[in-house]
Amino acid sequence: MNQFQIDKLNENLASVQQRVDRAALKSGRQAGDVRLIAVTKYVDSNMTRQLVQAGCHCLGESRPQVLWEKGEKLQDLKVEWHLIGPLQRNKIRKSLLFADYIHSCDSLRLLEAIDTVAAETHRQVNCLMQVNISGEAAKQGFQPEEVESAILKIREMPSVKLVGFMGMGSLAADIATHRQEFRQLNQLLTESQRFTSENINLTELSIGMSSDFEVAIEEGATMVRVGSTLFDGLM
Repeated sequence: MNQFQIDKLNENLASVQQRVDRAALKSGRQAGDVRLIAVTKYVDSNMTRQLVQAGCHCLGESRPQVLWEKGEKLQDLKVEWHLIGPLQRNKIRKSLLFADYIHSCDSLRLLEAIDTVAAETHRQVNCLMQVNISGEAAKQGFQPEEVESAILKIREMPSVKLVGFMGMGSLAADIATHRQEFRQLNQLLTESQRFTSENINLTELSIGMSSDFEVAIEEGATMVRVGSTLFDGLM
């Protein structure tokens, strides 16, 4: 990267972080209460490294293979890796070497497989249930009405640590619709906190992307997944 690119990336990161902090304050929380997860699927390892060196240590990847590649190349840096895209069961074992959080837990079958592999490696994995808040057939995830029964089954998976929910707004909807969808998921999270147990502690709400992360924060997000806005002018 040349100096112009480095300066632009630093400027973009500072701008996005300021927006995150302002939205947190607007929602009655503290600056720093919301985790900015930089989605680095758009950029190579060199730009990802520069982003970490600029101060962003929470990174999100959509594809397991890219997570593995970048995880190995950046292992000298302090990075908290978030897998935010689909995870096939045959990719769980290697993904657990790098992923600190898995946001895309979209079925009991996947969670059961994560539990089995994690138990073999004597660890507990931070997982978020992906909930289909838009109702779109193209989106994966649990239907809201399935969440309660799923949580009761996850209680029997000791190597899965269920920490919250992840959701995505409707593809073609406006911000007002996204706000309502985010609000409903936050309400579902609050209602589901009564199921707290040894391996279930529902405190995280992963909602919001580049186009709607401020609204998501206002509606309770604790994690926002921002990619394209961070790399504006660099691609």
